[in-house]
Amino acid sequence: LGHCSLESTLPGVVPVNFFSMRKKLKNINKASGEIKIACTYSVSFEEDKNIRWASRWDYILESMPHTHIQWFSIMNSLVIVLFLSGMVAMIMLWTLHNDIARYNQMDSTEDAQGEFGWKLVHGDIFCPPRKGMLVSVFLGSGMQILITTFVTLFFACLGFLSPANQGALMTCAVVLWVLLGTPAGYAATKFYKSFGGEKWKTNVLLTSFLCSGIVFADFFIMNLILLGEGSSVAIPFGTLVVILALWFCISVTLTFIGAYFSFKKNAIDHQVQTNEIPRQILEQSFYIKPLPGIIVGGILPFDCIFIQVFFILNSIWSQQMFYMFGFLFMVFIILVITCSEATILLCYFHLCAEDYHWQWRSFLTSDFTAVYFLIYAIYYLFSKLQITGTASTILYFGYTMIMVLIFFLFTGTIVFFVKVD
Repeated sequence: LGHCSLESTLPGVVPVNFFSMRKKLKNINKASGEIKIACTYSVSFEEDKNIRWASRWDYILESMPHTHIQWFSIMNSLVIVLFLSGMVAMIMLWTLHNDIARYNQMDSTEDAQGEFGWKLVHGDIFCPPRKGMLVSVFLGSGMQILITTFVTLFFACLGFLSPANQGALMTCAVVLWVLLGTPAGYAATKFYKSFGGEKWKTNVLLTSFLCSGIVFADFFIMNLILLGEGSSVAIPFGTLVVILALWFCISVTLTFIGAYFSFKKNAIDHQVQTNEIPRQILEQSFYIKPLPGIIVGGILPFDCIFIQVFFILNSIWSQQMFYMFGFLFMVFIILVITCSEATILLCYFHLCAEDYHWQWRSFLTSDFTAVYFLIYAIYYLFSKLQITGTASTILYFGYTMIMVLIFFLFTGTIVFFVKVD
């Protein structure tokens, strides 16, 4: 009934919607019986030998309409970083300088009784936190995620992970996560020992299975839903068995090796004598209490990344190619700096209020960025997507919770290591 000749100047692209064409042909005469369509097409490939191999995908980035938004996001994030850096510098160069100068002038015991602020809690600052086992487990898992994220983004920026191969990025991340069990076990045991813990085997087992087990259980349930719906993107059972084998045989073994060498070494020397009886914490003002500080502490880091969160969600749920790894890597570095500086500021204010419970508060301050991430994901679902059906909604929230947990561990680990240093 019809003949079409298609030509395209883009490599491998045929700009024809055959389903739409078939629908139009059927509308011509539904009673005409069988419709035969003979289609031919030709594709012309343009080769530019001056393009470097590492820059072969740059035309995608240049053709994207939202590139200017990325630069605006980067500039906005840099302004936030400069603001926080100025605040930290002011505290370090002015407030602390004056405090130390005043404390150095106190020679007599009578003068020492006039101490106030962070100087009063120097003997309690390194008291073991409540649930120290859980803190160390989170830090070990977060260290594993932090290094995995950094190396994966670095390889992506160098062009080793092609956006044409959609599974390359995930494969690289999974392999790196498996091989980085040693830093996870080492960091978890190192902090657990500094907290006075002695059950290092229990610590390493929780580091190996707690957070990873939650992620795998969530992922397994989501995969069952996909299988029940007959989706072609469901992961085969054999692939899940391979992932379990890599987890149990390689990752867990490397975690035990890192924990063993860490436990054999001395604990972290804080160079401060810790009081046997901790000081009583006085009644705090409302803005110094834990919850308000934690809520405020996650606002600035999330403001630095929410543009990237939008494009990442688009690439996952709206089938858009994500190639802006350079922007993503810059935002990654900015996020590390912003989380660190914001938490340092809030921690200093808390110590000045004679509240020395900084471990969990520091961990949760930047972790609240993950809560804002979840809130934005819910907003994105109702404003940008048209998901119908219970199964699709469960899949969206299931995969979102995996990302939120990973982000939770990632941001908390950043600030904790900065605070300890």
